[in-house]
Amino acid sequence: MTSIPQARAPGRVIPGFGLSLGFTIFYLTLIVLIPLSAVFLKTFTMSWEAFWSAVTSERVVASYKLTFGASLIGAALNVVFGGIVAWVLVRYKFPGKRFIDALVDLPFALPTAVAGITLTALYSNNGWIGQYLDKLGIKVAFTPLGVVVALTFIGLPFVVRTVQPVLEEAERELEEAAASLGASPLQTFFRVILPSIVPALLTGFALAFARATGEYGSVIFIAGNLPMVSEITPLFIITKLEQYDYAGATAIAVVMLIISFILLLTINLLQAWTRKRAGKK
Repeated sequence: MTSIPQARAPGRVIPGFGLSLGFTIFYLTLIVLIPLSAVFLKTFTMSWEAFWSAVTSERVVASYKLTFGASLIGAALNVVFGGIVAWVLVRYKFPGKRFIDALVDLPFALPTAVAGITLTALYSNNGWIGQYLDKLGIKVAFTPLGVVVALTFIGLPFVVRTVQPVLEEAERELEEAAASLGASPLQTFFRVILPSIVPALLTGFALAFARATGEYGSVIFIAGNLPMVSEITPLFIITKLEQYDYAGATAIAVVMLIISFILLLTINLLQAWTRKRAGKK
């Protein structure tokens, strides 16, 4: 008598929950928790007065404002223009589409130092683009605007690659139904398409922001690193390390970590809220 094979329970392709969860916790502890805890432990060797003095000096506060401000602006720009790029790549067919699609991933493949040198050459006063902007009184290289340009450049792929799959899986029937009921293209976009891609846009924003806050190589060349003007926090941390001030470097890193965590947690809560709201509709 031939036995009928029993159906395997879903989710059991790899070893059971206990072993998989144990490996997951071990790996995250080894890669994430131990390095982060080492940063906090090193910071705890400082007195409160020394810690506060290290993280609230005038130059450090100015670097916080530039780093987080430029990161937020760059991520916001990528949400708008990255969303448009993703829309064009998904909804239209045109010659050279695959080439443009491959260009989106260029910031991933390009070494950050090369990206920084290239952007500086383009946007300097005698660069291909900078020479025309200079005539308009717009200075990009060696200014905070140059930092925004660099962070926008490295963050674009995160938004495009996050939104693309959602647009590809979107139901065209809903758009056709909205159009048949008399909705204008603008109404269709804001009431049908946009709610479905908002979580993906928020995810792309979070990824682009997270990458931008820690970016170093592509920024230091175009920023010019002028104190109180275009000096980013990661550069300040490197400077502290070169001066063998490890406690001061980790103190600034802890502040960046806490601020980044709060901002990312806020974005994730907003993302969960938008998904919950979309599910109720």
